[in-house]
Amino acid sequence: MELSDIDLNQLVLFQQLMVERRVSKVAENLGLTQPAVSNALAKLRRLFDDPLFVRTAAGMVPTPFAEQLAEPVGYALAMIHGGLNQHRPFDPASVKRDITIAMTDIGEIVFLPALVARLRQVAPGITLGTVRGTAAHLPDDMASGKVDLAIGPLPQLKAGFFQRRLFRQRYVCLFRQGHPLDRQRLTLADFQAAEHLAITSAGTGHGKVDELVRRAGVERQVRLTVPHFVSVGHILQRSDLVATVTERLAHSLAEPFALVHRPHPVELPEVAINVFWHAKVHRSPAHLWLRSVVFELFGEAGAVGPAPGARPPLPAT
Repeated sequence: MELSDIDLNQLVLFQQLMVERRVSKVAENLGLTQPAVSNALAKLRRLFDDPLFVRTAAGMVPTPFAEQLAEPVGYALAMIHGGLNQHRPFDPASVKRDITIAMTDIGEIVFLPALVARLRQVAPGITLGTVRGTAAHLPDDMASGKVDLAIGPLPQLKAGFFQRRLFRQRYVCLFRQGHPLDRQRLTLADFQAAEHLAITSAGTGHGKVDELVRRAGVERQVRLTVPHFVSVGHILQRSDLVATVTERLAHSLAEPFALVHRPHPVELPEVAINVFWHAKVHRSPAHLWLRSVVFELFGEAGAVGPAPGARPPLPAT
C-alpha cells in the first residue's frame, strides 16, 4: 500500500474510533454526520481488507489488526501534528481540554489534591480525570491517546514508552494514635505479635509486601485483607490493626485519620514511583508542560526540568 492510497483524514477517523469506540461520539468530535463516519469506516475496511471494528453492546471493539495498526498510526499523526505546531507556543491558561492520568488509589490520595489545585490556578480550562493504572488495556489506551500519562510502579509499560523516576520511598508501619505500639521504636517482636491489615492491590508493586516480608523470614498475623488502599485510614482509625504502607501515603493519612507511622522493623526495599508516557507524545508541547507540572509538584530534588534521564522506548518484543 502507498501513502497516496489513503486519505490522512481517514487515519484521524481511525484513531478517534480507537479512543471513543462509538461512531456517534467520533462524528461529534470531528463535526461529521454518523453516515459520513460509517462510510469512511467502510472505505478503510475495504482498503485494509479487515473489519477493523466489530460492533458490540459495549461499543466498537477493535480487531487484532486494528490494535496492531493503532500504535504506528497514532505515532505518525502525533509527529505530523507536532511538526505543524512546533512554533506555536503552548499556553496552559487558555487551553480547554480533558487530561486523563492512570494511577493507583494511592496515587489519587497522594497526588490529586495538589495537582487539582495547581491546574485550577494555572490551567483553569483543563478537566482532569483518572483511571486505574492496573487496567490490562492501559498500554493501548496510552498509545491511542485516551490516557495521557501514567504514574506508579507499572511494570507492564515497556515497549514504546518513556519513563522517568519521580521519587523513591520507604515502607513504614501505620496505626492509630494511642495504639499499644505507639512509641518511638517498633521492634521486630512487636511487629510479629501485632495483628495486621494486608492490602493486596493486584497489578501493582505495592501488592507484594507479604512476599517481601516472608522473604525476610518474618511471618505476620493477618486479621483482615482488602484489595485497595482507599479504606485503610478508616479501618486503622477504629482498630488495633497495623498496616505496611508507603511513606507518602502514611503522611497523607496521618492527620485526617489520627494515625501515626514508624520506621519498619523489617528491611524492605524502597519502591520506585515512575512517570510513564507514550513515545508519540514525547515532544508534544502540552505533554511536556503536563510532565513538568507533575515533576515540579512531586519530584525529588533534582528531578525537575527537562527529561535527559528519561528512558527511551524499549524495543518491541
